[in-house]
Amino acid sequence: MEEKALQSPGEIERLEALARKIRGRIITISSQAKTPHLGGALSCVDILTAAYFSFLRVNPSDSDRDRFILSKGHAALAQFVVMAEAGLLSEETLAGFSRPGSPLQEHPSYGSVPGIEASTGSLGHGLPIGVGMALAARIQKRPYRVLVVMSDGECQEGAVWEAALFAPVHQLHNLTVVIDYNKWQATGRSDTVMALHPLAEKWKHFGWRVVEIDGHDMAGLVGAFAEAGRNTGAPTIIVAHTVKGKGASFMQDDNNWHYRIPSESEVEAAHLELGLI
Repeated sequence: MEEKALQSPGEIERLEALARKIRGRIITISSQAKTPHLGGALSCVDILTAAYFSFLRVNPSDSDRDRFILSKGHAALAQFVVMAEAGLLSEETLAGFSRPGSPLQEHPSYGSVPGIEASTGSLGHGLPIGVGMALAARIQKRPYRVLVVMSDGECQEGAVWEAALFAPVHQLHNLTVVIDYNKWQATGRSDTVMALHPLAEKWKHFGWRVVEIDGHDMAGLVGAFAEAGRNTGAPTIIVAHTVKGKGASFMQDDNNWHYRIPSESEVEAAHLELGLI
């Protein structure tokens, strides 16, 4: 699909509606499977929707497919639902999420299903893996791009900053990183657990091309990914300001939803707010 078509009002509205549907499905499955990490899954839905439906070339059988790494692996349910909506994962497989013997567990596992490029969840590892993939593509003169989605809490890990130093000096312009900056981590505000602020400026001074946006602005996300695809020289990082638990007012910016599992009545209330019922 051409870039102009992707950024048309009608297409943006379609992606926004799809993101609402995806949020509803995530909330339902979380309740049914009794799995936590709902708040962080909901905060990155718009990012993943824009990525899969406007940016990534993700045919699993294509050796030159783009590589996607969800470094914040605890939000795996969001990736699985987006993949199902994109036709990359069967509904039958998705229905088995977190059940014994299912390939889909609470964190992504490499090789579990086509399209999962790395095992993640040990925070801070996704970016170094992505840097290696991007460097391999450049050395082998292959056209694929690498996209890594990270949490803000991950930016407290030393391995992240080693990778951040490496990528610009090797001009990995085929690497794009998105930080899901929802301002929370498991035990508190991410900016007070460690001194992340000013986060965008830190990456800029490390030599990255930095874009700072509202991570729930679909048109902004589509545009940022398009710019990243055209970029040459430095790697791109998109600092996406998001809200944990986005989509249900009673979950938003409430860190209890890092662990809480919604009841049937809460699922219904969330679906009502999302306009799904």
